Amino acid sequence: MSNNKKKNLTPTQQDYQSFAKDREVKRPVVKNCIRAFIVGGSICTIGQAISTFYMHFFKFTEQNVANPTVATLIFITMLLTGFGVYDHFAQFAGAGTAVPVTGFGNAVISAAIEHRTEGFVLGVGGNMFKLAGSVIAFGTFSAFVIALIKTLLIQWGVL
Repeated sequence: MSNNKKKNLTPTQQDYQSFAKDREVKRPVVKNCIRAFIVGGSICTIGQAISTFYMHFFKFTEQNVANPTVATLIFITMLLTGFGVYDHFAQFAGAGTAVPVTGFGNAVISAAIEHRTEGFVLGVGGNMFKLAGSVIAFGTFSAFVIALIKTLLIQWGVL
């Protein structure tokens, strides 16, 4: 808390602030960062292995292997979330599971599972994309803008 804000507090509030600060749980920031880095990197390594599998056995090229790889990672995440395994894994890994595309899959399926008692249409369908809807909307809009810019640059002979 800044010194200006501390000056405006009553003595009782200042005592409480120091009391709370002494008892606040110290977070192992470096340990959490290392754990997130290792887990996030492992997820990306698994994604690379899936890409290599698709290129070797299904003859995908490097240009078109990304879509089935992402779909496979999201499917695995949704399956693990449905069985309750991914939540325990995410508790351990922290941001390491939220940053890759697996975080998106977990967000979608978690909302669907949470509202399944309300029915398939109003529960699952209506709430599935509450959290992930903004990602989809802004991702679609960004893709449109980038495609428009690329089209214009190609028309003008820049690319």
